[in-house]
Amino acid sequence: MTSPALPDPDPQWLADLDTEACRTALLDRVEAAFALCVDVHPGLPRPRVWLDLRGRSAGQAHFGRGGLRFNPVLLEENRHAFLVEVVPHEMAHWLVHHLEDGHRARPHGHEWRTVMRRLFGLAPRVTHRFDTARSSPAPHRYRCGCREHALSARRHALVRSGRAYRCRHCAQTLVYCGLRKLEKQA
Repeated sequence: MTSPALPDPDPQWLADLDTEACRTALLDRVEAAFALCVDVHPGLPRPRVWLDLRGRSAGQAHFGRGGLRFNPVLLEENRHAFLVEVVPHEMAHWLVHHLEDGHRARPHGHEWRTVMRRLFGLAPRVTHRFDTARSSPAPHRYRCGCREHALSARRHALVRSGRAYRCRHCAQTLVYCGLRKLEKQA
């Protein structure tokens, strides 16, 4: 594997940025990654960029909308790793999809791994290791025979309308216990 193709941003510089400047740094990083991709695939369309992704996902190449979606909460909490890992990860999806027969490629298959290694000089990691507690709150507590589970508002609403969820470990049906108390941010 080669060294990373995109310059490593200074973590202290990133930490000192306000929210708007951090988002500008993200857009600049997307532009730099796009420039690398255009070198190998000149006809690649420029992706639009949104900071509207919620939940546990850090990023998403959304081909129907024609661009890349990023999670603003995870960006704010993981600035350096986000720019170094997430942006190239999603741009690699964007590039592979636009190659001939790219729409047939597996999301994290051989083509995507090759782009990550050869173009971006990064290990092709499929998932991030970010703490998603704030970006994906699941305040509804449920219990089974072996543990407590946290369900999102959407899943809680499905339970209220008759859907049942079972624990993957003990196979018991989950029972509602109430809302989880969220810790206040310092």
